[in-house]
Amino acid sequence: MTVWLVAAGVALAPIALGGRLAAAPWTYRHPRAALVLWQASCLAGGLGAVGIGLVAAVAPLAAVFPHGAHTLASQIVNGHGLNGLGPLHIAALAWSAGLIVWLLVHTTRVTVKTIAQQRRQRLLVDVVADHSPVYDAYVLPSRERVAYCLPGRRKRVVLSQGTLDLLSPQELEAVLGHERAHARGRHDLVLLPFIALARAFPWLPAARTARETVPTLLEMIADDHARRTHGEYVLARTLVRMASPQLDDGAGTFALADAAVAERVFRLLRHHERPRWVPAAAYSAATLLLSGPFAVLLAPLLCITVWNI
Repeated sequence: MTVWLVAAGVALAPIALGGRLAAAPWTYRHPRAALVLWQASCLAGGLGAVGIGLVAAVAPLAAVFPHGAHTLASQIVNGHGLNGLGPLHIAALAWSAGLIVWLLVHTTRVTVKTIAQQRRQRLLVDVVADHSPVYDAYVLPSRERVAYCLPGRRKRVVLSQGTLDLLSPQELEAVLGHERAHARGRHDLVLLPFIALARAFPWLPAARTARETVPTLLEMIADDHARRTHGEYVLARTLVRMASPQLDDGAGTFALADAAVAERVFRLLRHHERPRWVPAAAYSAATLLLSGPFAVLLAPLLCITVWNI
C-alpha cells in the first residue's frame, strides 16, 4: 500500500509549489509548455488527492491496493457494503467521494454560468454591433479601444470604432490574428477548469496562482500566433497603442494597462534564445506527474477486467 500512497501523494507536490512554477523565468519564453505543465499539475493534484483517500480506504481489505479496491467494489455490488472498513477508512472513502462531487459541482456551475454569459454577450453584440465583411468582425459604435473574441460555435471577433480609428491596417491585422488565435484554440475552454478550481478551493494558493497566471499564458500563445504572420514589432506597437491611456485631458503621462501587457511587450521585443530542451522537459514532467495518479485510478479497473476474464 505504501507504494500506491506515494504514487498518489507525489502528485500533490506541484500544488504546494505552484507559485514557484508561475514565477519561473522560462514560462514566458515557452508559454505553451508552461500551460501544459500547469494543466498537468492541477489535474494530477486533484486525482492524487482522490487517490490517496481511495488507497487509505481499502487498506484493510487487501495487501495490494488494486485488489483491495476490487474487493470493496465486489462487496458493494453483492450487498455487503463497507464491511471490513473502520471509521478512519470510511472517512478516507468519504473524502475521495466528497472531493469528486465538490469538483464536479463547481465545474458544472462555472460551465453553465460561462455558457450563459457568452450567449448574452453574443446577443448584445448582434443587437448593438454591425458586422464588417472587410474584417470579418463585429464593430461596436464606441470610441473606447476594444478588441476581443466571443467564443462558441458561432464565434465572433469584436472591435470598436475607436480601435479602427486608432490602428493602422497592419496593426489591425495583427489584432485580428491575435483574437482569431484565441477563437481557434478555444482558450475559453482551456481557462474554464482553472476558474472552477479557484472557485472550489479559493484558500489554495496554487489554485489562485493558476487562475491569475494561465490567462497571461494564453495571451502569449495568441501573441505567438500573430507574430508569425505580422512580426513582433508590429504586434508590440499595437499592444502599446491599445493599452496606453487616451490623453484627451492633456496629461503628458504614459502607462501600460497592466503588468501583463508590459511583460507581453517586453517578451516580444526581447531577442532571447529559446532552448528546445525546455519544452521537452516540461512535457516529460507533465507526463510523470500524471502517471502516478492515473496508475492509482486505472489499476483497479484493470484488476476488475483481468479478474472477470
